[in-house]
Amino acid sequence: MSNKFSVGLLAICLIWFSACHKQRTSKRNKNNPVADSTLTQATQPVIDSATTGTPENVAPVKINEIEFNYLTAKSKVSLASKSQNFDNTNVNIRMKKDSVIWLSITGVGLEVARGLITRDSIVFMDKIHRDYFVFSYEQLSKQYNFDLNFDLLQSMIIGNLPFEPQPEARFVKMNEFYVLKQIKDRLEVDNFISESTLKLSRLKAVEVPTQNAFSLDYEDFRDVNNFLFPFTSIINLNVKSLKDQQVRETNMRIRHTKVEMLNDSPGFPFSVPSSYKRKK
Repeated sequence: MSNKFSVGLLAICLIWFSACHKQRTSKRNKNNPVADSTLTQATQPVIDSATTGTPENVAPVKINEIEFNYLTAKSKVSLASKSQNFDNTNVNIRMKKDSVIWLSITGVGLEVARGLITRDSIVFMDKIHRDYFVFSYEQLSKQYNFDLNFDLLQSMIIGNLPFEPQPEARFVKMNEFYVLKQIKDRLEVDNFISESTLKLSRLKAVEVPTQNAFSLDYEDFRDVNNFLFPFTSIINLNVKSLKDQQVRETNMRIRHTKVEMLNDSPGFPFSVPSSYKRKK
């Protein structure tokens, strides 16, 4: 895989800005394809009790979503895939709702990379190798054969619905979940809403016609500014490679250690030095 697209291995939020740096050192880990046993255990396929019952249509449900202007988080990210793996990478996150996601990766007390994700593009700056990358969602969606967008990335971090419910939205009841079924462009999306908390607890998206699949499970809900906030997100992506038609699985976990919601901007400093080279 080229360095250009190693930034976008999973093509989701925190992978874009960290994978490039890890890919360049991945040879040291090639004999240990899955470093984080906790991650692999958490993301192994399980029988989904929510899908074993017979669904029945129900009236629309008012979903509890997080409202904020700005947000900051200190997080640890782990990844396991065929070509890359890393465990508990330190990431600082700043967000302006529906607009900007700013990311800073630190190692041994120093910032090693910085990323800026907007609704139009993703820019990643590698401070170790003194270069940077610029991507569009169209590029990454094509490369990884899965339809990606800003709203899906934001949902990974905060646990809100990635797509607004439409007036004709269909809800069904499956055991302890209300399931909001949506069609968004090429994606068929099932949003599993907990009956007890009315919070999004699980999201499953399948792309038509490729059948590439994305799932997202939220855990460890805690109170932040009177909102239930998921402090752990577990992501699984299964896509068929356009090159060899083999299914590639990638698992990722985001664990927040601290989350704050703010009324004022925390700032989103991002400036690429003129000495940095843009990688193609």
